[in-house]
Amino acid sequence: MSDITERIGITAGEIWRYLSENGESSPIKIKANLGLSNTMLYLSLGWLAREGKVNIVQFEYSYKISLK
Repeated sequence: MSDITERIGITAGEIWRYLSENGESSPIKIKANLGLSNTMLYLSLGWLAREGKVNIVQFEYSYKISLK
């Protein structure tokens, strides 16, 4: 596994734990609370979505992210 793939996986785990502890959140809140770049946030959310671990629902001009 490449370094970036490993980092995306680790960050996906951090996002999963954040959602597990805090419940539904917006990408902006996740980004701010975990100190992530936009790129790492969305790559990691894509990882979680592909694995079927999160719900992503459009809400107004953003999204709501929650665990399945």
